[in-house]
Amino acid sequence: MTAKTAPPPVKAQAGPQRRFTINIRQSGIYVAFAFIVALFAVLTDGALLQPQNISNIIVQNSYVLILAIGMILVIIGGHIDLSAGSVVALTGAICAVLTVQMDVPWPFAVLITLVAGAVIGAAQGYWVAFFGIPAFIVTLAGMLVFRALTLTVLGNQGIGPFPDEIRTLANGFTSGYLGNVGLGPLGGADLVSLLVGVALVAGFAFNQWLRRKARLGYGQVVDPFPVFVLKIVLAAVVVLAVVVQLARFRNLPWVLVLLAVLVMGYSVMANRSVFGRHIYAIGGNLQAATLSGVKVKQVTFWIFVNMGVLAALAGIIFAGRLNQAGPTAGASFELDAIAAAFIGGAAVQGGVGKVVGAITGGLIMGVINNGMSLIGSPSEQVMLVKGLVLLAAVAYDVWTKRRA
Repeated sequence: MTAKTAPPPVKAQAGPQRRFTINIRQSGIYVAFAFIVALFAVLTDGALLQPQNISNIIVQNSYVLILAIGMILVIIGGHIDLSAGSVVALTGAICAVLTVQMDVPWPFAVLITLVAGAVIGAAQGYWVAFFGIPAFIVTLAGMLVFRALTLTVLGNQGIGPFPDEIRTLANGFTSGYLGNVGLGPLGGADLVSLLVGVALVAGFAFNQWLRRKARLGYGQVVDPFPVFVLKIVLAAVVVLAVVVQLARFRNLPWVLVLLAVLVMGYSVMANRSVFGRHIYAIGGNLQAATLSGVKVKQVTFWIFVNMGVLAALAGIIFAGRLNQAGPTAGASFELDAIAAAFIGGAAVQGGVGKVVGAITGGLIMGVINNGMSLIGSPSEQVMLVKGLVLLAAVAYDVWTKRRA
């Protein structure tokens, strides 16, 4: 008998690295955003990228971006919310009555308003999650009911002005605690704002390095190191360019600081937490999620509670920006938030989407509004372009799915 020879030992391999490829489904939104910004920068002779105009884009679209964060989670879970604009109006009215008519201190008024938004979201979430009524019907009814309640609370008139603290949150800017620093031909810029930008870039780079290290540890495919570095450099250039322009104008808007906290917090929740993974599981395959032990009803319920809280926050910001709560506030805001989510990569069937993508989609809508206003386009052309962009985004999503 001949002895069997042992198989040769397997050589240890480094983590697999893929060739340079572009995921057009995930990266297309960012390429489109860059193209739209470049296009309007040329058409407006650079006015789009002036410090004051960049600040205006952020402040003017802040409430839609806040709504988009909540809306993307609702859509990922396979639902929709048509009542968000009416909830914005109602909660803004509640905050106005508390602060202006009842002289409630503004911190308590804001807290009560957020609780009211949570109660509104819970009421709608109950009918969707536990009673089984489709979210489209529940929130369509809510859109009418909460608009009627807004008119009832306000008495068909505006209420204002708001306390200075609420107006500062909506329209104000951070103070120059350390003074300005010279940037050569760019002039002076707020040092604190610049340090915040550098810290954001450093934190982003460190987080990406940790994710790459973890993927290599599990033997997963990662980008080649030069591509990995290039992506971080491109992101750093964009962030620092925006921060420098804002620091040259009037420092960082407070609402931008609020948005940054929300985006980071909800991104971590969606990508790293059990609750976030359950949202994706429910939207991706409801039956499989149920069989896997996901508490579908409870998760759905809390998705709508969260949407109510963010709608209340948007209502406070919008009313503070106008310095008045009006009966027509929030009109079509839900449509802008839904458009931002779908333009940002959300799938119609659910289970797909990112918080950062929704913010990018909202910024695309904001840049189109602002850019076409700067070149003097009439409102009907703005609506036409926004509608075509939304249709193109959904068609692009369907096309990439079929190719896959």
